[in-house]
Amino acid sequence: MTREHTGSCHCGAVKFKVRFDIAAGTSKCNCSFCWKQRNWNIPGLKPDDFDLLSGEEQLADYAKSGEGFEIHHRFCRTCGTATHGHGHIEQAGGSFLSVRVAVLDDLAADDLVSAPTTYCDGRNDNWWNPPADTRLL
Repeated sequence: MTREHTGSCHCGAVKFKVRFDIAAGTSKCNCSFCWKQRNWNIPGLKPDDFDLLSGEEQLADYAKSGEGFEIHHRFCRTCGTATHGHGHIEQAGGSFLSVRVAVLDDLAADDLVSAPTTYCDGRNDNWWNPPADTRLL
């Protein structure tokens, strides 16, 4: 069931609302960026699922692109908290938006741990398949 949730960065400058069904699952990726961040996301969202309530001027952007993909990782320039990402990965269905589960203010822990998790082999530009080793994701 799709529900609306709120999220924010650590200092509270960036606030948003997002709509998703936690039963649809979460994702973890092993690309070099996600690996270093221990990135755990609500994936597969569309831009219409996300409303930035405040902090547009506080959001910094770290972008990476390559053959068939462009990814923007957004974070608060004051406290450094990564809040969400957006981009385009042709092989994975095109444009997307994702939200970090750690910044959701009202998602029950039981709901989060009971949701299925998809593992993505971003390190090998193979996002639609899991990597051989998921133990540390």
